[in-house]
Amino acid sequence: MNAELDYDLRPEQWEALKALRGGANQGCAPSQYLIEQLVELGLADVGGQGPRISPMGRRVLIRGSSRLWEDVAA
Repeated sequence: MNAELDYDLRPEQWEALKALRGGANQGCAPSQYLIEQLVELGLADVGGQGPRISPMGRRVLIRGSSRLWEDVAA
């Protein structure tokens, strides 16, 4: 297990991270507050075209997705 990828995100943070996966311009964009939290964690960054998921955010999302499925199955 890689501790670097173990984040204990709240449900709204997971949803914001998932929303950034396809670009915040698609659908409902996460709040600025949630984006700031993800940026502080290194899971997102803000560039000239707006917020986007970072490479670390992608890895956390992929790893976290399987953990979320395990919680649902339990």
